[in-house]
Amino acid sequence: MVRRRPVGCQPLRSTLWTPDDRVGMDSNEHEPAERAAPSPPRAPGIAGLSTPYRVVTALALGVVAVAAGTHLAFVFLHVAPTNTVSRQHAKTIDSWIYPEFEQNWKLFAPNPLQQNIAVEARADVRGEDGELVTTPWRDLSAEDGEAIRHSLLPSHTRQNELRRAWDFFTGSHDEDNKPNGERGQLSEEYLRRIAVNRLAPRLREGTILRIQLRSATTAVPAPKWSAETTDTQTYYRELPWWTL
Repeated sequence: MVRRRPVGCQPLRSTLWTPDDRVGMDSNEHEPAERAAPSPPRAPGIAGLSTPYRVVTALALGVVAVAAGTHLAFVFLHVAPTNTVSRQHAKTIDSWIYPEFEQNWKLFAPNPLQQNIAVEARADVRGEDGELVTTPWRDLSAEDGEAIRHSLLPSHTRQNELRRAWDFFTGSHDEDNKPNGERGQLSEEYLRRIAVNRLAPRLREGTILRIQLRSATTAVPAPKWSAETTDTQTYYRELPWWTL
């Protein structure tokens, strides 16, 4: 006799759990066990680095701090009134300050400058064909002025580098452009290096053999309401050619 299964009934199936199926299941409720807790986030900044990187970073910051502190100390001794320390270490201080970090306080002088001084330069260039060409005079001061005019963040180098270099040169040379002290040669090298760095990028071809600089000095005219008369003619001071 054949027994028929009622319509709509599903056969009963026994659920067998194998050892592999129980891996990761809770033994009581047959639910997945809780996953391992995520690792804590890394601490921000240097604290989050490994020990070797923390050591390297600390050493680098220490070197920067020492260098900055030493520089500020030299500048302070340079601008401060003469004292025992500045006299004893005068050569060391001057070798660090001059020429790049020289300080100048003419802005607060009782008789400020009343002249416009422009520094110009030209060069003798040997072309690829062997021909020697002298470039026209370039007004380096005007180029600096154009670069900072209407700028919200004008470059400190553009404002002061060339001007201070020329002041440094004239202060260490006489009217015949001969050095009158130990810093004369240093001022020449500094001014020559600035001029070459300004001229070289504009010369796509050829080699600079020598350069020459000059200053164009023009007095600031008196105001219209003043009865003072001012000679506004431009006077030039040419330096000798410097061979590179």
